[in-house]
Amino acid sequence: MTKIALITGANKGIGFETARQLAKSGGVHVLLAARDRAKGVEAALKLQGEGLDVEALTLDVTDGAAIAAAAKEVDEKFGRLDILINNAGIAIDDGKKKVSEQGLDTWRKTFDTNLFALIAVTQAFLPLLKKSDAGRIVNLSSILASLTLHSDPASPIYDFKVPAYNVSKTAVNGWTVQLAYELRGTNIKVNAAHPGYVKTDMGGPSAPMEIVDGAKTSVALALIDANGPNGAYIHMGEPLPW
Repeated sequence: MTKIALITGANKGIGFETARQLAKSGGVHVLLAARDRAKGVEAALKLQGEGLDVEALTLDVTDGAAIAAAAKEVDEKFGRLDILINNAGIAIDDGKKKVSEQGLDTWRKTFDTNLFALIAVTQAFLPLLKKSDAGRIVNLSSILASLTLHSDPASPIYDFKVPAYNVSKTAVNGWTVQLAYELRGTNIKVNAAHPGYVKTDMGGPSAPMEIVDGAKTSVALALIDANGPNGAYIHMGEPLPW
């Protein structure tokens, strides 16, 4: 039976490549979700042109009505959801400001998209995931979420203090662990993925990883079997320190 997968923020970057790789894996119908319908359709058409089973879905993750409408559409079309990849996210910290100087508006906007929207989307689609034989939720996190590494002067991320973004992703990890606990013993697995430092609009051109590699962790976690992890924080198959 074909799996139904939904990826938020999937019209470009890692989300777009994740849609491509999931569709290429075979037996997966991908709902490429984007806030801007025109951009979502354009992205879906590009993947359809590659012979892939992808369709566009309009979804602004910060709009409760849009989330409800998208969930209703998926329910009416498919009656279930097998894979949810919460990929949408923003990084808007001012690099010229110190940790203590980042404005509250920056914190609120970051958390609204990176945490609260992620929770809202998950809550809306969880009833459909519960109808799956093997539901999978993948939350896009970051190595910059790791409190262990941020506290270690010898770690590679010690000097990367982008506070609103980093702490929002730490919170995503916390949500992942809490939800995984609730769903333990069910057919649903919930994990957090660090894609890597990738050449995207967010990562910039100097990032060491290509987008094709940045999608691999999300795809792998979306396709884990019954023996796969639940409540884990993973990069390329390896656990990261919390």
